[in-house]
Amino acid sequence: MAAKLWRTLSASIWILTLASSSRTRIYPPNEVTLLDTRTVPGELKWAARPSEGGWEEVSIMDEKNIPIRTYQVCNVLGPNQNNWLRTDWIPRSGAQRVYVEVKFTLRDCNSLPGVTGTCKETFNLYYHESNEDRESYIKESSFIKVDTVAADESFTQVDVGDRIMKLNTEVRDVKVTNRKGFYLAFQDVGACIALVSVRVFYKTCPLTIRNLATFPDTVTGADTSSLVEVRGSCVNQSEEREEPKMYCGADGEWLVPIGGCLCNPGYEEKGGSCQACSAGFYKAKSSDIGCSKCPPHSHSLRDGANVCDCHSGFFRADADPPSMACTQPPSAPQQLISVVNETSVVLEWTPPRRLGGRSDIGYNVECLICQTGQSERRCLPCTPDVHFSPSQTDLLTTKVVVSELRAHTHYTFIVYARNGVSQASGSGAAQSASVSVTTNQAAPSPVSSIQVTDVTRHSLSLLWQQPDRPNGVILEYEVKFYEKDQRERSYRIIRTFLQSVDVTGLKPLTVYVFHVRARTAAGYGEYSSPFEFSTNSDPFPLIGEGVNSAFLLLSISGVGLLVLISAAVFFISRRRSKYSKTKQDSEEEKHLNPGVKIYVDPFTYEDPDQAVHEFAKEIDVSSIHIEKVIGMGEFGEVCSGRLRVQGKRETYVAIKSLKAGYSDKQRRDFMSEASIMGQFDHPNIIRLEGVVTRCKYSLCSSLIQLIGMLRGIASGMKYLSDMNYVHRDLAARNILVNSNLVCKVSDFGLSRVLEDDPEAAYTTREATGSYLSPGGKIPIRWTAPEAIAYRKFTTASDVWSYGIVMWEVVSYGERPYWDMNNQDVIKAIEEGYRLPAPMDCPVVLHQLMLDCWERERAERPTFSQILNMLDKLIRNPGTLRRTGGDRSPGTLLESGVGSGVCVSVIPELCLPQWTLCEWLQSIGLERYRDTLAAAGYTSLDSLLALTHQEMDRLGIITPSHQDMLIASVQQELLSRMQHMQHSMVPV
Repeated sequence: MAAKLWRTLSASIWILTLASSSRTRIYPPNEVTLLDTRTVPGELKWAARPSEGGWEEVSIMDEKNIPIRTYQVCNVLGPNQNNWLRTDWIPRSGAQRVYVEVKFTLRDCNSLPGVTGTCKETFNLYYHESNEDRESYIKESSFIKVDTVAADESFTQVDVGDRIMKLNTEVRDVKVTNRKGFYLAFQDVGACIALVSVRVFYKTCPLTIRNLATFPDTVTGADTSSLVEVRGSCVNQSEEREEPKMYCGADGEWLVPIGGCLCNPGYEEKGGSCQACSAGFYKAKSSDIGCSKCPPHSHSLRDGANVCDCHSGFFRADADPPSMACTQPPSAPQQLISVVNETSVVLEWTPPRRLGGRSDIGYNVECLICQTGQSERRCLPCTPDVHFSPSQTDLLTTKVVVSELRAHTHYTFIVYARNGVSQASGSGAAQSASVSVTTNQAAPSPVSSIQVTDVTRHSLSLLWQQPDRPNGVILEYEVKFYEKDQRERSYRIIRTFLQSVDVTGLKPLTVYVFHVRARTAAGYGEYSSPFEFSTNSDPFPLIGEGVNSAFLLLSISGVGLLVLISAAVFFISRRRSKYSKTKQDSEEEKHLNPGVKIYVDPFTYEDPDQAVHEFAKEIDVSSIHIEKVIGMGEFGEVCSGRLRVQGKRETYVAIKSLKAGYSDKQRRDFMSEASIMGQFDHPNIIRLEGVVTRCKYSLCSSLIQLIGMLRGIASGMKYLSDMNYVHRDLAARNILVNSNLVCKVSDFGLSRVLEDDPEAAYTTREATGSYLSPGGKIPIRWTAPEAIAYRKFTTASDVWSYGIVMWEVVSYGERPYWDMNNQDVIKAIEEGYRLPAPMDCPVVLHQLMLDCWERERAERPTFSQILNMLDKLIRNPGTLRRTGGDRSPGTLLESGVGSGVCVSVIPELCLPQWTLCEWLQSIGLERYRDTLAAAGYTSLDSLLALTHQEMDRLGIITPSHQDMLIASVQQELLSRMQHMQHSMVPV
């Protein structure tokens, strides 16, 4: 009965198989087949266990008479079935995940009588990896189960004509990456089943071209969710725009294209490839969309051109883009005319008739001095001192003024018209026009310098050189002079044929202003610039070439006889300290030779201040009247002035000062020089009248006046900033001061009005030269870094300039950055350098300057804030008493009450709580003192409650400043606690 059932079931399976096998299937292009039983010729001969009564290979013919090899099993009557079928060894060919497609039919157990409990409707799929095919038998323990496979459709009866039943198709994927190949195995556990076909394949992302990049056929990853990154290669005649990449997905689809390629110059994209531009077309850059037709007056005779060649007689400048038409040089300038005015010539012309198709027309002017000889005409270039206005080359106008020419001289001027292709064409000399002129007789140029040779109480002897350009024979000189105080309201004139004159009948100790001019047959030239000289108080003249300011010598009258002596007053800062025993030793030496004064070396004193006060007399600063600067000494400016000592007549003295920013060595040397001079008393040795070291009261009172002047400037600038107006040239030279010290901001030549937006900035245009703007040269020493680098002018850049003005005022007119050149100034500021505090400058004033010089313009104070700060300083002059030299670094928090100075919008904060202000100043965040005070943070302990959110609310939004505040206050309080612990003594 079992054999009969088997044959019946087998017949039904084959009928179904034959009916279903007539269908053909086309596989997707991204699937690579490793095994397909329908295409294997002959028998499969897979290993089966048991070899008898289990899986059986059956071959049938389909409707096209093509044999199909199948395996069947139908042991449904016996219990505990374990029938194995193993494929041959399958090489994985680089695949990391393979797919197994099984087509099978299965009989419904319910349609089989008497098989309850033994019939199954599933089978199991296994695999085993191996490096080679050497498995001769099935070793079940080495196989790994893939899945249990069940049928979606099953048949219930044997009916040859039944076409309703469907073939089951199941696909399972297996990760295979450890060995070169693998086996598949099918386990039957008691089903009536027929394997119609088995196909094993893996997936790839097929070869494709995307964004002009070729991506090769790529095997998918080992995991179902893995993406394999693939780098593409540009197609022929293309280059990378951005590295081309795509990702191969597990399903064999390309994903996420990135980057791509562009066709090379001369090629354009067509159908996923790069094809050459045809003749008459070009493509200059890879980024161009496609080929373009050649511009006018150009052509391309070959395929793949990246630029079109110009026609004969046409040219292209180096800076011209390939898309621009080829152009020609201009023709010569037209209607060149000249107008001679003594030794100046005005040249005018009209533009060339033909501009060559360009708009960058310019002109150059050549100047020649031509002399006609007996046989030839010889021309030489003009001398370099000839002046052209606006310039000699690269002229954009059709007019130029040539001056500083010689009188009665023949000149030839050649005007060249040029454009961007003149040099390329090599025919620049042809586009010119010329004119010859003869200059007239002219007045002489001004006298450049005047020297004084002799000085008495009532006379001065002057000497000068002939003008640089006499322009003829000098007939006479005219000397005009007047008292400086008269300001030319009453002057006298002396005429002489010589280059010197003795001026008599002058007042003693009076400053006179002198001008000299020369006359030729053409008339008088211009007066020289003013030169100031002063008469002496001594009735006898000084011998030699006048007063040599380098030695700081000026004559004064002695008592009882006429001698030559000098005086000097030294401005130095006060500093107290003890002196060493060396001074006592020097005193003992004096007693060794009674009646003889012995020189004491000031360098033997430990403190130079003590040596100065030992040998020099202190003079009240109110007794000194400074008149003018007469030179520069080693330590600072040398001025002339008058000394009025009570009970003595007024004397004319030289005043030597110590410049701002001095070093300790310079100060010691300066004071030592005073100590040396103070020991000498001889009619032929320079005499020291005294020193000024105690001027604190005077300084404070004058500082209030200076701050009042600074307040006036700040008030004026606040008015301008409120009107959204930017000055751009704020400097001390542009501040006018009346007799009441009222300051007025002037000189608006560089000013620009802002837009309605307060953050708007005026941007200057680039111009020829290093630091030029439409209004002229940018004043580097007064200009903010962003205005120099990016030509961005705002009210914040005016605040930077105001800080420089503050420094100028407090340093009494010192030149910002001294003798540094502009490039050094720019580099120093970029590296963080800022001007140091001037001598005796209060800390609060210098700090305000530093606030104005913040690198970030948003962190600089406004003029309104500056005005409020200056008002507080004026109301609280006690805050001006501490200068930069009064505090040593690192001593801010040595005591419970700080010794520093703090100015705040809340006066009550600074008087009882100096420590917080000084602490903020020590970490460079004093700009937030008012903000913290207004929020109630009045001590270091209270700052412990600060959080980032609280600082955001208060307006302290810079992350680095927030971190510095929190970290610094914790560190400071921790240091205090450690100090207290170390200082405690146990009982």
